[in-house]
Amino acid sequence: MRLFSRRQFFRQAERARETVLQALRQRGRPPMTQYITIDGSMGEGGGQVLRTSIALSMTTGKSCRIVKIRAGRKQPGLLRQHLTALKAAAEICRAGLAGADIGSRQITFEPGEVVSGHYHFSVGTAGSTTLVLQTILPALMTAPAPSHIVLEGGTHNPYAPPFEFIEKSFLPVLKKMGPEVTCRLERPGFYPAGGGRLTVTVNPSSRIAKIHLLERGKICRRECRAVVARLPRSIGERETKVVCEGLGWGAENGRTELWSESPGPGNILLVEVESENVTEVFAGFGSRGIRAEDVAGGTVKQVRRYLEAGVPVGHYLADQLLLPMALAGGGSFRTLSTSLHTTTNIEVIKRFLDIEIEWRRAAEDVVDIVVGS
Repeated sequence: MRLFSRRQFFRQAERARETVLQALRQRGRPPMTQYITIDGSMGEGGGQVLRTSIALSMTTGKSCRIVKIRAGRKQPGLLRQHLTALKAAAEICRAGLAGADIGSRQITFEPGEVVSGHYHFSVGTAGSTTLVLQTILPALMTAPAPSHIVLEGGTHNPYAPPFEFIEKSFLPVLKKMGPEVTCRLERPGFYPAGGGRLTVTVNPSSRIAKIHLLERGKICRRECRAVVARLPRSIGERETKVVCEGLGWGAENGRTELWSESPGPGNILLVEVESENVTEVFAGFGSRGIRAEDVAGGTVKQVRRYLEAGVPVGHYLADQLLLPMALAGGGSFRTLSTSLHTTTNIEVIKRFLDIEIEWRRAAEDVVDIVVGS
């Protein structure tokens, strides 16, 4: 008996569907909707499979069916933030959407035309607003007109990129590719209280330009910033002390901020490394029962690995750049050894776009990811 790989199986299924569609056309009957079927349990089996699939469905106009959604998580199926992202995407591109319920493990998405405009979406919990943005931004940044979006929910969630990463790391690189996206934090929302609010303005570009990020360039600025909301200032001061000592930075590179406008308590440690070609932002989140020194120690390890590797792009930025580079038809960047999250994202992109994405080992713990030819 012949065994097929997962990719071969899906290709065989697509060929079979195309055969049926051609037969229906020849008989003069309207063809059924053709779906790209995505296995939500592939790779890391989390919400990124869903977000990338919907983002690409919106931008390519290809309908998709996603099964086994978040099968790799303790609580599989759609959570509130995934449902918000789905409904936001459906509203923006006037899509047909089925299966959009809390806990659902299968959905179908039939996109229509992307409509620019003013939108307001609320997660309703501490679910990540930045992950909702990640889903809808690719379509809006190539839309015919500007858009303005208000997002409410979690802005600083330990399971998602924090607002500062989007603002200072991802969006400046995206601007080099054409679209100009600005975001503003109006009110922070920490896990588990949520209640945050951010606004995003998207000035789209008719063409996404290719870029190559293979050199970090000279480091221009280093900063460690500890933010505490409705908690003692001393937590942040202990965190910045550990970071500055652990990285050999002077005390002037660290500061602590108190955020009184947060609806609930929270603590985030942000370390920024600004270089000539890119700014990387590393985050550590405080939580009940974890010492400030341990939060800082984990963040120091992240920063050290990045600095020692000499790469321009860290893990989180690598995940963010894959999709716009694929839409541009090419590009490349040097990053740390690929994670399962990154390789899963690559496989999803290849299901929607006929583009090669490969990674080449450049040194120990360093790879070059090349999109297109």
